[in-house]
Amino acid sequence: MSYPVTVHIEPALTNRNRLTTAFRLILAIPHLILVGGAGFGVAYNTDAETSAGAEGGLLGAVAIFLAVVSWFTILLAGTHIIGIRQLTSFYMRWRVRALAYLMLLEDVYPPFGDAPYPATIDIVDPPAPRNRMTVAFRVLLALPHFVVLAFVLIAWHVTTIIAWFVILITGNYPKGLYEFGAGALRWRLRVDAYVLLLVDDYPPFSLE
Repeated sequence: MSYPVTVHIEPALTNRNRLTTAFRLILAIPHLILVGGAGFGVAYNTDAETSAGAEGGLLGAVAIFLAVVSWFTILLAGTHIIGIRQLTSFYMRWRVRALAYLMLLEDVYPPFGDAPYPATIDIVDPPAPRNRMTVAFRVLLALPHFVVLAFVLIAWHVTTIIAWFVILITGNYPKGLYEFGAGALRWRLRVDAYVLLLVDDYPPFSLE
């Protein structure tokens, strides 16, 4: 059975845009402010109040606050308020596009909001009733992922820097590095969705 969070990325290995690659970090700043980067903040720092704005952007801070609200509503009533779920899912859709662009997986500039893009995320609603036990201890249950994924994200940053130089020189993104980056993005977003209470299934320790 597949995991209820699916990230699809259309491979962009050849004929890369050297100019936008060279200035990618600068070009991505507006999205970084709104939905954050690929570091360790939103889901991986228990001090969400100080980390969400820095790492998850402004919308990430809102998503963290809504996750706290949802933690109470799910535990007390067994329900995830539809409006909260929709806004958090919107944040995740924007985030996958922004991260794919920032980390050089795509060259197309991401839209501000919802619009077609070669990097997408699909999140299947969990079956009712929600698993109150795993919701109650969600952050503790996610700790093993926080530890392992910290090393994966460090490696992802290193491989992206290498790919940056390779793209500027050759115009191509090495396939092995690209597949690792795409896998790291999938892992990161699965854990984000789990911590933000969008799904109850435990994320796999996998780049696939």
